[in-house]
Amino acid sequence: MAKAAGLAGAMIANNVIALGSTVVFARLLSDYGSLAALVSYFLILSVVGQALQVATAREGVLGHLGVGADLGATVARWTRTMLLFTLALAVVSIVFRDPIAQAVGVKNHQWAAAIGLPAAGLWLELSVLRGVLQGVGDYQGVGMSLIGEQGTRLLLGAVLAATGLGVTGAYLGTPLSFVAMGLFCGRRLMRHVQALEGRPARAGLAPPAALTLLDHVKRAWAPIAGLIVIAVLQNIDIIAAKHRFSTSLASSYSAVAVAAKVLVWVAMGAGFYLVPEVSRRRASGEDPRPILARALGIIAVCCVPVLLIFAFASHPLIKAAFGASKSHASGSLLVLGLAFTVLACTYLAIQYLLALRRTWFLVPLALVAVAEPILLLNASRQPTGFAAVVLAIQVVGALVAFAFALRRGPPAPAPAPPGEPARRVPEIEPIPEAVG
Repeated sequence: MAKAAGLAGAMIANNVIALGSTVVFARLLSDYGSLAALVSYFLILSVVGQALQVATAREGVLGHLGVGADLGATVARWTRTMLLFTLALAVVSIVFRDPIAQAVGVKNHQWAAAIGLPAAGLWLELSVLRGVLQGVGDYQGVGMSLIGEQGTRLLLGAVLAATGLGVTGAYLGTPLSFVAMGLFCGRRLMRHVQALEGRPARAGLAPPAALTLLDHVKRAWAPIAGLIVIAVLQNIDIIAAKHRFSTSLASSYSAVAVAAKVLVWVAMGAGFYLVPEVSRRRASGEDPRPILARALGIIAVCCVPVLLIFAFASHPLIKAAFGASKSHASGSLLVLGLAFTVLACTYLAIQYLLALRRTWFLVPLALVAVAEPILLLNASRQPTGFAAVVLAIQVVGALVAFAFALRRGPPAPAPAPPGEPARRVPEIEPIPEAVG
């Protein structure tokens, strides 16, 4: 219980520092909208790493990655593969930095746009290392890396931005923090392996990897797909805003959108309750839908004060947090708050469906996610009208998700009769937490 509480506390600290970074960079940069668009681009790219962290932790606990030297061999081979993959991504990103910058809406920051793909590769490595540490029970190391990542990002990004690198410097703090924490996690894992073996790893022929990286990715396809959908629905509006608004208005809209997403974090917390309870009820043959209703009740209770603040104090809130120059789009805060409240409910519905091992819902939801940037690029050039389109899209996504979620699925396998071994319940692979 103490370990779980410590990891939860580290996640809270991580998010608090991330919020502080948003406030610092919004005040430090005149073109904060470009940084927000670049971060949103990275968040969409980062979903594979987030899903693999959960999958890696699960496989590690089950012993599928090996133990001791075998575990070290698996991670070493995966690391070599991912570093080569990251190098290839860097080459591709540099060559195509101009079209990437155009697509993200940061045409004046081409080298910053080139950072996104290799940063995603480094994040993939860090996520896997964290998952391995979770699998061996080193929650302290995972928690320290979470806090260290955001702290390093804030420190290095602020220093680089203030020394003249501007948006590129602020963004460069992100991959540099991944490198630092990757080295930290790798060192923690090496100590674990050496302690288990009772001596430093011997030179010579290394044991084979217990599980190939390709097979590992294949096993995690459902949460990867689900998280991609959530990431697009959550972040694509900031990128689209860079194409529809002026630089100053896009910066203001980005600040407002960050504030409006607060309830998505509440949904993530509720998801930690939702998934195991749904799994338990399904295994026992009970109807799991009341668990979804309770989780939605948490969102309903929390959204009342949040939306009241957005309705009656939007301008002073944005001005106090991000400065007067970022408050021009504050009138759209209530509409965006409603939109991301709906997305929070969609997130819970997706977690619920994956806990029930349903996947067909991903097809229509993916179509909604694909339609969003197309509709937003043709939306109003006024923040409130633009936000109304975001709300409409989120409502459609929620209707699709809940149409599947509220439908009764096939019954779970019946419990084994007394004296017979219990039938194995398939493992659940929920969507991991998003990064905001």
